[in-house]
Amino acid sequence: MKKVDVIIIGASASGLMCAIEAAKRGRHVQVLDHANKAGKKILMSGGGRCNFTNYDVSSENYISHNPHFVKSALSRFTQWDFIAMVEAYKIPYHEREHGQLFCNDSSRDILNLLLNECKNENVSIKLNTTVTTIQKKADHHFIISTNTEDYHCQSLVIASGGLSIPKMGASPFGYKIAEQFNIKVWPTSAGLVPFTLHKHDKERFADLSGIAINSIVSTDDMSFRENILFTHRGLSGPAILQISSYWSAGETIHINLLPDTDLLENLTVSSEKQPQLKLKTVLHKHLPKRVINTLIDSELLDKPLQEIAYEQFETVSAQLHNWTMKPNGTKGYRTAEVTLGGVDCDALSSKTFEAKSTAGLYFIGEVMDISGWLGGYNFQWAWSSGWCAGQYV
Repeated sequence: MKKVDVIIIGASASGLMCAIEAAKRGRHVQVLDHANKAGKKILMSGGGRCNFTNYDVSSENYISHNPHFVKSALSRFTQWDFIAMVEAYKIPYHEREHGQLFCNDSSRDILNLLLNECKNENVSIKLNTTVTTIQKKADHHFIISTNTEDYHCQSLVIASGGLSIPKMGASPFGYKIAEQFNIKVWPTSAGLVPFTLHKHDKERFADLSGIAINSIVSTDDMSFRENILFTHRGLSGPAILQISSYWSAGETIHINLLPDTDLLENLTVSSEKQPQLKLKTVLHKHLPKRVINTLIDSELLDKPLQEIAYEQFETVSAQLHNWTMKPNGTKGYRTAEVTLGGVDCDALSSKTFEAKSTAGLYFIGEVMDISGWLGGYNFQWAWSSGWCAGQYV
């Protein structure tokens, strides 16, 4: 049996950060992962460029049943702290819209940073390792059995992630460990995920595939303004991914396709100045022809403005400023960027990430009931939660 101080299950963003910090304190750290490579989700993130954090991070950018839980960790290891690490390694990066930071070259730069830090601190990382059982001993120590050997540790950190992108090795492992120790797990669902459409809508909008429109997308209590993207299966794009985390099955979403235009006023003025213009001529100035031809009745589109009643202008304006859509569902964990729900934050210390009921057991990263918005927030949570736990494990 191999004896170590700390075992971290998951060579993930949060797991590697935790390992680095724990090892800096002189702890003997062993990272275990069932995958054949460390940091797989880091490598694939951001289209291979890794959206590693955001210039503007606050608790408002996270979803949890305990919305205050993130505040402590985010304040102790901030986005500026991680940016300092990136700059210390001279990794070139750039800002995109909404303060999102991406590597100029490759996500591998971020993974290499973490792996180099692990190497410098003598962290041991063992891949292709399946954990079979975990036992807690009366003296607050743990016995971890794997497919290759057994381990004894004082501190056990679960950094195994959620259910999103199963092809990357995602599994419910972390939730099962929580349940083994009688820790509540909130029901999970896919977040930051495209919508699928009902059959009739899918057929109706099939010809719009590939069109992107800057829009405001809303549910009853949340809204985001970014691009929406029509796909062959449904709706995607940043605004759709963002709102999907707030959407419930059966709920209608509202889409303002012209957030910078008062279409009713535009149509009214146009009808006074150029009454002979056809409605479609005016609308095609604002939105792609295929979108207009799909959403607005063709007979009305061919009418001159002077033949259209004001009430019909109101109807057209409402159709484009408040297009209502009831998704059939989402594309699920297969393409989801995060998992909503997870290990109950109320069961953990917001300072140390230790389970209140089980000394020596810690949960960090996506396995927790914390999900960030699109834009680098989930990586920042990984860095912050990993760093904070690393000070105590």
